[in-house]
Amino acid sequence: MLAAAAALVPARAADIPGISDDRILFGQSAAFSGPAEALGRGMRLGIRAAFEERNRTGGVHGRRLELVSLDDSYEPELAIANTRRLIEKEQVFALVGAVGTPTSNAAEPIASTAGVPYIGPFTGAEFLRSRSRPMVINVRASYFQETEEMVERLSSDLGLTRIGILYQDDSYGLAGYKGLSRALKRRKLKIAGVGTYPRNTTAVKTAVLDLRHSQPEAVVIIGAYRPVSVFIRWARQLEFNPKFINISFVGSNALAHELGQAGDGVLVTQVVPFPGDDSLPIVADYHRALAAHSPESEPGFVSLEGYIVGRFVVEAIDRSGRDLTRNGFINAVTLTGAHNIGGFELEFGPIDNQGSDRVFLTEIGSDGRYHPIERLAARAER
Repeated sequence: MLAAAAALVPARAADIPGISDDRILFGQSAAFSGPAEALGRGMRLGIRAAFEERNRTGGVHGRRLELVSLDDSYEPELAIANTRRLIEKEQVFALVGAVGTPTSNAAEPIASTAGVPYIGPFTGAEFLRSRSRPMVINVRASYFQETEEMVERLSSDLGLTRIGILYQDDSYGLAGYKGLSRALKRRKLKIAGVGTYPRNTTAVKTAVLDLRHSQPEAVVIIGAYRPVSVFIRWARQLEFNPKFINISFVGSNALAHELGQAGDGVLVTQVVPFPGDDSLPIVADYHRALAAHSPESEPGFVSLEGYIVGRFVVEAIDRSGRDLTRNGFINAVTLTGAHNIGGFELEFGPIDNQGSDRVFLTEIGSDGRYHPIERLAARAER
């Protein structure tokens, strides 16, 4: 499969778009406006912090790393137009840090057809983990792994069996729905109630009423921070208070800010380490890089993920050598096995394009801040 992709790549490094004697240009299409804008802004912030960190020491093999970002507002049609512009007009070497399942579903085939690497998208969708997509490099764990961890904690730790779902009515939401269904089926359980809402809206009132009628003990949420915050605040007002647990894509910092006091006890699974734990080398590096790049910015899960993706790109280019090609970059990732990014382990293989399998659990406390937790417990036990 890699050989087939290589046929699309020019033979000489000097002919490859995005590469010059002194720079390598990357492109990003993500949401920088609309209900998911905090996600695109966070990913861009982290990637640029990582690139600038390396640029301050001379770049990689004498080349600076640069990023051009275009706003797709979390809409597939705009993602398609942006991807074509980045590849054809901007002449980027690779695409990095895309945000979302529906946008990636639309944009990734364009990149792969052109032989352009599609690196570190902010989505855990299974289709990007297919063996038939050799130009895709995933850094984070999958939505299936996140929903499996959710169900394991809810069922094993709390003994809950009635688990419902709120999901965004598109390919992202359906990916989470499928993951939850699989996890419950393994335990001989079924989804206890369903609510949906349209992408890029906050039209969640009907979903609140539908789920309240089903009376689940917990609700798995597959959405973005703005509609999710409206949903939870409406539920609180109606005294509908199951355990709310969100998938990582929600945008953790933005969600906590939007919820305020209504966020107490809300759970979010994460795919990166806790951004406040600077005892980990990767997190300590992130704090220094973020302070140098954007000292006014607050550390968070999304920008940490962007930073890890950026650091990973730096290392893979380093391994590829001065004579960088797109296929050489892919080989440097998939054929060299493990990558240790400041203590955060990534491992790829010829038929494995996902680096991390780690899922972490966090909870918003009464202080409005996230706290890492190992297991769930009733409030009286804490």
